[in-house]
Amino acid sequence: MPSLTRGPKNARKQVDDRRVEFERRVLRAVEELLADGTPYTEIAVQKIAAASGSARSTFYRYFPDKSQLLIRMAELATADLFDAAETWWRADHDDMAGVVRAIGSMIAGFREHRYLLLALSEVAAYDRDVGRYWRGRVASFVDVVRTRLKTDRAAGRIDSSVDPIATAVVLTAMVERSITAAFAANSVVTDEALAESLGRAIWLVVYGDAPEA
Repeated sequence: MPSLTRGPKNARKQVDDRRVEFERRVLRAVEELLADGTPYTEIAVQKIAAASGSARSTFYRYFPDKSQLLIRMAELATADLFDAAETWWRADHDDMAGVVRAIGSMIAGFREHRYLLLALSEVAAYDRDVGRYWRGRVASFVDVVRTRLKTDRAAGRIDSSVDPIATAVVLTAMVERSITAAFAANSVVTDEALAESLGRAIWLVVYGDAPEA
């Protein structure tokens, strides 16, 4: 019996591996095409397929349109970026250095995929599917922050006047817009300075008026 199940499982794994490899090729191709400043909307599907070394028919089998392509590419590009911040929000908070490190990891992830993420921010403003995806992704992060703030307030670790929902929205928007603004323009702010400033701002908003231990 084991031999009967091994084949299908191995076949599924091979299919999954091929999909992952294909998607990462497409991600690299899209980022290279965006790097010269060409807007995402002006990059033809045929050009993306050719740059990724795939047939147009294969491309459409995975991505029915460019909106779905951008959404999937964003999922790949932001996986580690969000994970670093979410890990900090779920971990013990000892000092400001921890949040600075988490924000630093987010900034590093954004820099690696900056062309795609800037395109995502632009397209999300007018494309319904992309906008819905991105708002949902940000909302899930807001919920992580809100849950932690609610728990810390109940435990007396932060001031009782802190509103978990409003504060979670403010902090998330601050980080998202600050990083996007820094990368969208020819900013003179270094990644390290940006991480320090954002980390300090988050720490002070949450714990700056915390009750004395």
